[in-house]
Amino acid sequence: MSETRGGDDRHHQAPDAVAGLLSRVRRRTPAAGTEAETAPGNPPAPTAGSSQSPPRDETPKDVDGEALKDVDALAFRIAATASLLLGSADVDPETDLFDAGASSVIAVEFVAALRREYDVRISLDDVFADARPRRLAERWLGVESTGPVTAPGPVTAPEAPEVPADAAADDTAEAPAAPHADLPLILGDLSRADALPFVPAPDPVPPRRILLTGATGFLGAHLLFDLLRRSDAHVVCLVRAADAEAAERKLADALTGYLLPWSGELRRRITVLPGDIGKPRLGLDDTVWRALADDIDSVVSVAAAVDFLRGYASLRRTNVLGPLTLAELAATGRPKPLHQISSTAVYNELGIAAMDEDSPLGRVDRMIGGYNQSKWAAEVALRRAREHGLRVTLMRPGGIAGHTVTGAHNPLDLSTGLLGAFTRMRTLPAFRSMNVAPVDWISRVVAAIVCDPDAWGQTYNLTGRPGHLDGMVREMQLSGMNVEVVGWEEWREDFLAWAKAEPLPQLDFLVRMMENYTAQKLCEAFLNSPPATSDRTDAFVARHNLPPAKVYDAEAQTASFERMAASGVARLPHRDDEPYVSFGETMRGRLSPADGQPDTFAHLKLTLSVAGMYQLVKHRRVDVREGGALRCARLHAEPLTVTGGDVWVRPQYGVPRGPGIRHPLLRYRLRLRDADGGLWWLEGQKTARARRDLLAQCFTLAVEIGREGEEATVKGALKVPRKSYLPEQVDGIKVRSTLSAKERRLAKLTWMAWFGSQIGQGLMEPMLRAGAELLDLRADTAPRPTDRKELTR
Repeated sequence: MSETRGGDDRHHQAPDAVAGLLSRVRRRTPAAGTEAETAPGNPPAPTAGSSQSPPRDETPKDVDGEALKDVDALAFRIAATASLLLGSADVDPETDLFDAGASSVIAVEFVAALRREYDVRISLDDVFADARPRRLAERWLGVESTGPVTAPGPVTAPEAPEVPADAAADDTAEAPAAPHADLPLILGDLSRADALPFVPAPDPVPPRRILLTGATGFLGAHLLFDLLRRSDAHVVCLVRAADAEAAERKLADALTGYLLPWSGELRRRITVLPGDIGKPRLGLDDTVWRALADDIDSVVSVAAAVDFLRGYASLRRTNVLGPLTLAELAATGRPKPLHQISSTAVYNELGIAAMDEDSPLGRVDRMIGGYNQSKWAAEVALRRAREHGLRVTLMRPGGIAGHTVTGAHNPLDLSTGLLGAFTRMRTLPAFRSMNVAPVDWISRVVAAIVCDPDAWGQTYNLTGRPGHLDGMVREMQLSGMNVEVVGWEEWREDFLAWAKAEPLPQLDFLVRMMENYTAQKLCEAFLNSPPATSDRTDAFVARHNLPPAKVYDAEAQTASFERMAASGVARLPHRDDEPYVSFGETMRGRLSPADGQPDTFAHLKLTLSVAGMYQLVKHRRVDVREGGALRCARLHAEPLTVTGGDVWVRPQYGVPRGPGIRHPLLRYRLRLRDADGGLWWLEGQKTARARRDLLAQCFTLAVEIGREGEEATVKGALKVPRKSYLPEQVDGIKVRSTLSAKERRLAKLTWMAWFGSQIGQGLMEPMLRAGAELLDLRADTAPRPTDRKELTR
């Protein structure tokens, strides 16, 4: 752990004192899967605006056949239906169903249930825009908002309905109402910042007690780990759960789920506090609120509802009112700095010219989507809080990509879904730039900003270096995935057609996004946004000797891509695909019994291939394709057919093979079948030695051959005839037929450069080792006579 500079011990109470009070707080358990306590900046599953349902001619009917013409009555029936689907008795007409635990799947079931039971045909866009039963009733009946609902009396809820297979058949993507429909609500929320008290500046000392929200989310979990690893601070984690025990269990599951440790040392420095960022005073009673305000000296706000399908009214409680509540906490008692994880979504206005740290934000009346509007409103409200003396730091990630080392990633993130779709469809939508950075870089920079008082009160873009279309195309081609670039609308239509023909559950969330008008426009804004700049962040990173920002390229995303492929989201190049490059190899020599002298002629013909450069860089392996043959009368009268195999290049990375100076250069492992159906194996090794016969070392393969499950019965050496090397392994290289002429030349040159450099290093290693041994004087350690005289003086 790094030491913090300075510190004020009067603020550093013993952890047990406050933790004892906070851990006694007991709260009701919210329904599972409610608010997504994940970091915002990343576009995961998008969200929709409100599409106003016009008044219907049909009048909804109650279970007893009585017409439901009254908003209050219909709202209570809608709430009762939602309560059954959610398995919760806490749903009333003013409850946002997503806050109560609804997911996109439950929303589909909910729409089908209302249509089935009451003939109320609201759309999914209506639900996503504002999921309060009262607002849904008002939209269906075509009336203006009438304010809170008064209970009309006992309600008999219908039985839980079965959801028909075509539940969402009528819910097509249609343009929502004008983006400014929520402006009055947004402006009203901004005015809440004016009610914050005026406060003096906080003490400019590194924090000793930090309140962190969103610790169970992707960015929040990594930030928690970095705060503990790179400072001496104690962290209070606000977690939505029934009690302290459930909250701690939820936090532990989140950390381990993102491949982060959960240990006794971490538990010692963490206080887990059950609470809800979407409720007044975080859902805490006055005693705990005051104790928390007096205990902490820094507030870090990461929690957010990241859902691109929901409207502003549905997201505001978590994304706007939550940060304002944290601002109130920061201003209560001793002033404290507030560090808000914002998002480049504040720029998500189609056609915006620049995304600098100090450039004007997008215009909220031109923004499509509640997520964009809610992040804009939160940032603007906290800018007003700055005018009251509150020290607010705004940090804006763009896309939050996977961890460059562990490969941990957010499976419901937009960039994750898009990358998976790109690799499976082998097409890319033309985009302007990708403002994406890995989570480990973002969390490390945020932790450093939180711990440096000189950095407080500024605005930072945490977007890394923007990626561009040509770079992604080139990297995918080199990895063995030739891609076609098409327009956005064409790509979207192709994706939906592909997803219908080849359904993939891991990409269902992306399908819902592509079917939703608002989500489509949000994705379009994301892909066509200008490159973000981050001069202030770059200067901070340089001052603190942090890793500089880089493009999230193929090398950085390798670990995450592997985990995505393992989970079925993405697809790596496979040996069954058409080879990226392939070539033949011929070898001749003599074989003998395992204990005899070579006496029988043998001829081996192979076809080698590479599915993509990823295979070489990651595994250093070349595929042996089915169809080659080994002819040797000692083994069988008929040729043995090669059914497959592998060749490893420098399999031990230059480690000597035993005590000598022989280094493994290439290792062959083949599977063969004889004409009678018998199975055989072949093991071979090309070895580098500190000698001048470099070509002989490259061309000679020492082999052992045996029947499957038995010891080797035949051994010997096979050599590549020099006259066949160039025609087969240079001039004879074949490249994937779908590549253009330019791409074919690039593929061939890339393979030859990589393989040549590896063989060159392999041949040099034993020579360098031999030279080092010749110069090694450690064996001559006995003092010479003259040395002894010097030693006795």
